[in-house]
Amino acid sequence: MFKYISWLFILVGSVFLLYGGYQLYDSYANEGKRLDEAKSIISEDIVTADAKIDFDKIYEDIAQGETVGVLYIPRLDREIPIIEGTDEEELAQGVGHYKDTGYPGENRQILLSGHRDTVFRQFGELEDGDEFHIKMEHGTFVYEISDHEIVAADNTSVIDPSRKDEYLTVSTCYPFSYIGSAPDRYVLYAYPK
Repeated sequence: MFKYISWLFILVGSVFLLYGGYQLYDSYANEGKRLDEAKSIISEDIVTADAKIDFDKIYEDIAQGETVGVLYIPRLDREIPIIEGTDEEELAQGVGHYKDTGYPGENRQILLSGHRDTVFRQFGELEDGDEFHIKMEHGTFVYEISDHEIVAADNTSVIDPSRKDEYLTVSTCYPFSYIGSAPDRYVLYAYPK
C-alpha cells in the first residue's frame, strides 16, 4: 500500500513540475514574440525634453494587450517588451504598462510592472544611477534610477496619475526569492536623464 502511495506522490509531483516548466516555457516564448513585434515598431533615436512631439495624438489609440515598446535595462543588458495593461495575460508576455498612468513625454507618472520570476529576475541588482530606456515608436526615452522602496502588496500610494512631472515607476513582487504570492512590492523610481 505504501509503495502505491509513494508512486502517487511521485506522479503528482512530476505533473506539477511539468506544468510549471510548460508555463515558464510558454511565458518566454510569448515574451520573445512580443519583443520581435516591439522591435519592428520602435525608434532608437534619443528623445530629449525639448522635443516638439504631439504625444496626445500618438497615445490616443493604444488598446489593452497591445505591444507598445521595449524596456531596455543597460546594467542587465536586458530588453523586455512593454504591453498595455497589467492583467495576468499581459504580464505573462512582458512588462505591463498601468493603463491610467502616462507615457514617455507626457509629463506624468509612467508605471510599469512585471513578474519577479520572469522579466525582473535580476531586478535586485539595480542601483541608484542605473538607467531604464523606454523605446517607443517615436523615440527612446532615458530615465535614471534615483530611489527605491519596499511597500505592502496592497499599497497603492505609489500610483499617482495626477502628478504633473515626468517620472518612471517600475515595480515587481518582493521578496525576490519568495515562493507563491509575495506580500510586498519592490518599487524603483527613475527620472528623465
